[in-house]
Amino acid sequence: MTKSVSPDAISVILSNPSPDSSTNLPEIVLQVLDIKSAGNRYTFTVNDGKKKLKAILQSGLSSEVTNGNIQNLGLIRVIDYTLNDIPNKNEKYLIVTQCESVSPPLEAEFKVEVKSEVSDIFLKPKKEFITKSAAQIIHEQNGNMAPSAREGCVFNVELTDEDGTQIQATLFNEAARKFFDVFEMGKVYYISKGTLKVANKQFKTVQNDYEMTLNEYSQVEEVINEAAFIPETKFNFVPIDQLGPYVNQRELIDVIGVVQSVSPTMSIRRKIDNETIPKRDITIADDTKKTVVVSLWNVLATDLGQKILDMADESPVIAIKSLRVSDFQGVSLSTVNKSIIEINPNSPDSQKLKSWFQSEGKETNMESVGSNLSPSMKNGDRSMYTDRVTLNQITSNSSLGEEKPVFYSVRACMSMIRSDQAMYYQACKTCYKKVTEEIGSGYWCQACQKNEPDCSLRYILSAKFSDASGGAWFSVFSDEAEKLIGCSANELHEMKSQDDASDFQTQLKKVTWVPYLFRVMVAQKEYNNEKRQRITVKAVAPVDFAAESKLLLEEISSMKA
Repeated sequence: MTKSVSPDAISVILSNPSPDSSTNLPEIVLQVLDIKSAGNRYTFTVNDGKKKLKAILQSGLSSEVTNGNIQNLGLIRVIDYTLNDIPNKNEKYLIVTQCESVSPPLEAEFKVEVKSEVSDIFLKPKKEFITKSAAQIIHEQNGNMAPSAREGCVFNVELTDEDGTQIQATLFNEAARKFFDVFEMGKVYYISKGTLKVANKQFKTVQNDYEMTLNEYSQVEEVINEAAFIPETKFNFVPIDQLGPYVNQRELIDVIGVVQSVSPTMSIRRKIDNETIPKRDITIADDTKKTVVVSLWNVLATDLGQKILDMADESPVIAIKSLRVSDFQGVSLSTVNKSIIEINPNSPDSQKLKSWFQSEGKETNMESVGSNLSPSMKNGDRSMYTDRVTLNQITSNSSLGEEKPVFYSVRACMSMIRSDQAMYYQACKTCYKKVTEEIGSGYWCQACQKNEPDCSLRYILSAKFSDASGGAWFSVFSDEAEKLIGCSANELHEMKSQDDASDFQTQLKKVTWVPYLFRVMVAQKEYNNEKRQRITVKAVAPVDFAAESKLLLEEISSMKA
């Protein structure tokens, strides 16, 4: 008989933290997620479709993992367990002392969807159509119907009502085919007979706790006799110093800031289709005294970007909706095709920011939000204390990164750096791409298609890093390398150019065996028809020993049976 996940199994465990032989418990079958090695034990997450709980297998059960009985996405029946508290956190840790595998891996994470059927979706009731709601299409996520994860197709749209409330609607298979040609950008519709469910935070693209699903029986009626309304743009600003938790996440964010600098437009060649697209970088600051670079693309770079450049001396306030947060230069922002920019918006947030800048901001020394990112802060927890592994765990698994790059966090020291390598390259001051020196005419940048009288030097180096488990060679670039070396590439070049180069050797020796926290990307690169593992540093932070000690205490506590 095929086993399935026990309903509300985690609630049963939480209600019975220390069961004994006299405790009459129902059968507890759970799904295993994110299983990974922790010394001679294995940690993982148990899932019942509604709730999740961190867990650890007692060391005597490790053989069940190594021999393949317990696998990621598989089901286990928990026979005996203990529930412990995680120190200094309002969390529990399940220690599994006896269990058995009851099912091989499922195709995906098991989820219980709580849905509520409604006959009408009330986004904006109208008196003459009180059983329907008007909504305007503000964004079609897919220009064409895309294949779904299983069979058929899927189509996503974002809707907004007159009050600016947004919701995402998803249509599968027959519904996607039926309504794909019905929905058009900017038009207004009455929508009814849909389904609402709690939005999946991992995939939602609008600020709403719910999402809508339309099926082939849903009704979508275009409003013909009413003028299309222009939805009010609602912002949900994230302070610049709080951007860390959103790095490399699907969720888009809104920011507001005072313009500090604007770059010229540059042309970037897109790898996927070799097409050249315009880009412009804008640096903004807010009253957290932090700055961040926002990359504008396509028409935003050429049109609004030029307008902002013309106003740069006036330090305008700009509000931007729907930005993606990346880990480039620590933390940076980038527009997407649905981003909206307002210059000097008439809002309380804008007025407050203008007043702050005039009174103190323009005299304040600003710091980039990506520099000195503290691993003890909320954003650091995500980037430096997630997926912590040793170097041996990376290098001993030659298949890591074969299908796609994977990311880990490590604590290590730079143990060796070859002084005879090319540690930097001549770069364009605008786009940072490599330039070619032309005798008598400066430096030619192929990406920007222009000559410049001088260039800058940017790091591109390889160094060996070590921890208690072994060593590995990392590739380190630009800002991350500058944090490690302790000086700019131009400054290091001047040291190396001296007659005895003693300062150069001293600088390199001084930075070895200093512990750092690293966020690294592991990928497979092909050299001479042979695939090799390549480890690239994506972020660097000094060790916060208080936070590191807390992490170690939590790991020790989780290992106690």
